[in-house]
Amino acid sequence: MGIPSADWLVRPIGPVDEAEVSAVLAERFGVTGTVHDLGSQQDRNYRVRTETGDYVLKIANPAADPAALRAQCAAVERLADASGLRLPRAHAGVDGEVVQWLSAGGVELVCRLLDYVPGEPIMDSRYLAPPVVARLGELAGRVVAGLADFAGVEQERPQLWDLRNALTVVETLAPHLPDQERAARVLRASRAAHTLLEPFVDRLPVQVIHGDVTDNNVVCEPASDGRRMPVGVIDFGDLGLGWTVAELAVTCASVLHHHGAGPASVLPAVHAFHAVRPLANEEVDALWPLVVLRTSVMVVSGQYDTLLDPGNGYASVALDREWAMFEAAVSVPAEVMTAQLRHALGRPSAQLLPVAEHTLLPGLPDDVASLDLSVSSEELHTGRWLAPDAETVLARATLTAGRTAVRTRHGEFRLTRTTVDDSVPAATCALGVELHLTGPAEIRAPWAGTVTRHGDTGVTLHTGGLDLLLDGVAAEVQPGPVVSGRRLGTVAAHEGVRVLGIQLFRSCATGGRPPRFAPPELAAGWLEVCPDPTRLFLALDAPDASSSAPDDAPLSARDAQQAITEAELLERREHSFATVQEHYFETPPQIERGWRHHLVDTRGRGYLDMLNNVTILGHGHPGLGEAVHRQWRRLNTNSRFHYASVVELSERITGLLPAELDTVFLVNSGSEAVDLALRLAWAATGRQDVVAVEEAYHGWTYASDAVSTSIADNPNALASRPPWVHTVAAPNSYRGRHRGPQARRYAPEAAARIRELADQGRPLAAFVCEPYYGNAGGMALPDGYLRQVYEATRDVGGLCVADEVQVGYGRLGSHFWGFEQQGVVPDIVTVAKAMGNGHPLGAVITRRDIADAYRTQGYFFSSAGGSPVSSVVGLTVLDALRDEDLQTNAREIGAHLKGRLLELAERHALIGAVHGSGLYLGVEFVRDRESLEPATEETAAICDRLRELGVIVQPTSDRQCVLKIKPPLCLTRRSADVFADALDDVLTHGW
Repeated sequence: MGIPSADWLVRPIGPVDEAEVSAVLAERFGVTGTVHDLGSQQDRNYRVRTETGDYVLKIANPAADPAALRAQCAAVERLADASGLRLPRAHAGVDGEVVQWLSAGGVELVCRLLDYVPGEPIMDSRYLAPPVVARLGELAGRVVAGLADFAGVEQERPQLWDLRNALTVVETLAPHLPDQERAARVLRASRAAHTLLEPFVDRLPVQVIHGDVTDNNVVCEPASDGRRMPVGVIDFGDLGLGWTVAELAVTCASVLHHHGAGPASVLPAVHAFHAVRPLANEEVDALWPLVVLRTSVMVVSGQYDTLLDPGNGYASVALDREWAMFEAAVSVPAEVMTAQLRHALGRPSAQLLPVAEHTLLPGLPDDVASLDLSVSSEELHTGRWLAPDAETVLARATLTAGRTAVRTRHGEFRLTRTTVDDSVPAATCALGVELHLTGPAEIRAPWAGTVTRHGDTGVTLHTGGLDLLLDGVAAEVQPGPVVSGRRLGTVAAHEGVRVLGIQLFRSCATGGRPPRFAPPELAAGWLEVCPDPTRLFLALDAPDASSSAPDDAPLSARDAQQAITEAELLERREHSFATVQEHYFETPPQIERGWRHHLVDTRGRGYLDMLNNVTILGHGHPGLGEAVHRQWRRLNTNSRFHYASVVELSERITGLLPAELDTVFLVNSGSEAVDLALRLAWAATGRQDVVAVEEAYHGWTYASDAVSTSIADNPNALASRPPWVHTVAAPNSYRGRHRGPQARRYAPEAAARIRELADQGRPLAAFVCEPYYGNAGGMALPDGYLRQVYEATRDVGGLCVADEVQVGYGRLGSHFWGFEQQGVVPDIVTVAKAMGNGHPLGAVITRRDIADAYRTQGYFFSSAGGSPVSSVVGLTVLDALRDEDLQTNAREIGAHLKGRLLELAERHALIGAVHGSGLYLGVEFVRDRESLEPATEETAAICDRLRELGVIVQPTSDRQCVLKIKPPLCLTRRSADVFADALDDVLTHGW
């Protein structure tokens, strides 16, 4: 096979003997130390360790121009003074020159001694989080801004990595590569990209650029959350004149091989670059074609290097990585990515459609109904949207109701396309419309063009750069030119149903047909390339009442409105809703739909809900919805009226508890329940002192907040307690004062503290504790803990309060109530959350004598507590728990999930412990398993990454280093595995 020849093609330099390297270091630079080969694609780099510091001896390829090397050193000095980056500054040799010479194998080579820039590259294929990608873009922007007026380079010959030469490089090398199938793909993609680039080549700014600000040429240091954040730039070997936007294209291309990356992954880099060095419109239009060209050059040059130097492991290892970049770059048409980039920078282009000279379906009635398939659809309730034929069923139901035609909506994020238990977002945005008809309808060409056929019932009308794609046509016209208004055929009937798919497509340089649906992250780009065809068959004089934007709005504007709506809603929340009522995630998805243990945002992204311990039955429970609907239409008032449901609910609750707990108070929340429990204890004992366990949360009312000791909820929790609240150590057997077998000491110490308070004249009114330690991450109390502490409390005349707000109602799987696991009976039980499945409902259950003691304080009343609707909610939840056997499901699925999590702990050192029982679990992250240093920032970052993978989970504990795993009890084995697999993915590939 012949090797191509061109000025910019450079043979890689072979290894240089380390003894020769050491000799030149001593002779030319006066430096002695140990030498280690770092590898390189064309040059040779050696790390030099000395007693005074570390350096890199960079031996240039024989083709290198010494003047260019001096220019690189000068560019570094320019940036070092202006950019604040860590950079490889050059050290002069003993003769004062930064460029020195050495002989190796009879060849004279130039070399330089540079500062070793501390830090690690990120060229491995681990996941890059958006903040890391943004920092890459920022560094690229700072480099080009710092070199904007640098004039120290005179480029006399073409450069391999100068993207102005990209097509020439590809066309020269591709025919000689061993894998000709890949070579052909790269050639096609490069030529298509070059075609898109040609209109801008004379308008793109040119300056001196680094040319290789990539994941491999930045150095990073770990941030507090464990992410490697770029702090410096190295390897100025590709410095030269080039298009300024090419610097960003190179950076974006380097992102594409990382785990989970796709074209949309580069957007943070583009935003960050643009903030430092604003992009002109023509640069935005050129960016993605340049990304394609960069990845194409990398593929062919990488194969060329291994062809010349088969033993070059550095180049060989890079081949798969370079191919992954290329595959990602061409995974969507460049025109789509350009539109997406314009949209992201607030510059959507408005491209008008040709005026239709004839109606596509002249016999269509004017009153075509619009199907609502969005996340907010009222018709798609109780999980009907999950059925594979949901769209057809809804369309037929609408037609049966008297319509002759119904249509879907273009640009709509369809709930019917949402997937669950899937880490990859579904393609939910409709790029066309479907028309469902009851009778025959003829189809005519809206404008002149050329007809082609695809499949049995597919027709495409080509008109200039626009294609009209029709599916479901009984075609009559033969392929070839047609005039405007020509009859193309009729809507085909299939099993008594007539459905016509209609899609417009602005033809792309790479050819092919568009998908029917686009993923949310690329919806804006695809909608610009696939405009709305609705006006071809329907006159739209007013906005569709069921749509958030007019059906005839420019398609990029429709998607923009969706994005603005989410952003504006968050801004309105910040202005009108107290910010102390925080929201999950920095940029939260707008959740508007739930079903069982899944949530769906407004763009049709499905999420696995591993967090919602309030909705114990799951979201959208049909039986609960129907029961509330019936009762609300019938009666809702307060519990001073006499009606059956409040009695039935009270009896059902007491029937689930030990016989002595026979009296119920109904309230609105867990906070109210704990507050009332304490007031009952005060009334019954005539005292006020209370002992609470540290690191616990009980509510926000005055009394429940007073006994809440969690500093995660209130940083001043321990210092701001009123004098009647006393605390005992958190019985945390993993990281508390006593660990492992020594955790048995917590109980006698707490009992001693209670007796000590009595001896000091402050006997308790109550001891309050979660019977299964929730705030710490779902951790069991030490065996016998409550038995000993309850005994001490009762010895001094106090009452024992079991806060079952989180753990009660079968969540543990093994027990319905948490206190059962400890083998005790409390005097007062509080419950909420699960009791109403999200409806504001709570209860306090106690003995009759304790309840009656409240009379000394006056009377008790809760306006909504125990209302007819609330009582029906409570009864329906209990029915569902029983009928759906959810406690058993919690036990079985919880055991399976805990087993999966324990297996992960064996492979991932960040997992310090797995706590809990049933579906009341916690995964605790630590930076060191000996010191148990909490991995707080890592936990938050892991939650963000899990959200990207479609899992909603949040941190808990005072250290915020525990994943709170308390999903609806209807969680399935498959979903438990999806969560465990997603967590494994994050811990393996990064966050």
